[in-house]
Amino acid sequence: MTKPQIWVAAFLVVFIILFVLQKLTKEEESTRDFSNQMNNQMMEENTTELTAEQLISNFGCVNCHGGDLSGTSMAPALKNLKQHWGKESLLSYLRNPNEFMNEERFKEFKGKYPGQIMPSYGNRNIKDLGKIVDYLLNQ
Repeated sequence: MTKPQIWVAAFLVVFIILFVLQKLTKEEESTRDFSNQMNNQMMEENTTELTAEQLISNFGCVNCHGGDLSGTSMAPALKNLKQHWGKESLLSYLRNPNEFMNEERFKEFKGKYPGQIMPSYGNRNIKDLGKIVDYLLNQ
């Protein structure tokens, strides 16, 4: 065999090996994706059965806002929210708090609670967020 033939043969062998590896990893990924989908479904089913208080605890709200949601040095109280929020607006805020950061009230919060960032819950189940919003608006 000539040198060019050896190079072509080596290239074909490497190509075949990479092709086989790609097929094998693709099957593993699809199995893993299916497993992740099942886990996410089970988690969603489990969280929708929780009460609003349990969801608030699970989402970590009490870590910053306090166990009774009356505020801490890290975050404001979550009482009397009806003064400033409706259901849809509070739901929008929880899903994407960054959209509201230019409002005057949040500029004050930035000064009062420096370095603290409200996390986004846009990836959470909307039914769970609805339970939390209903609970907070009735506090």
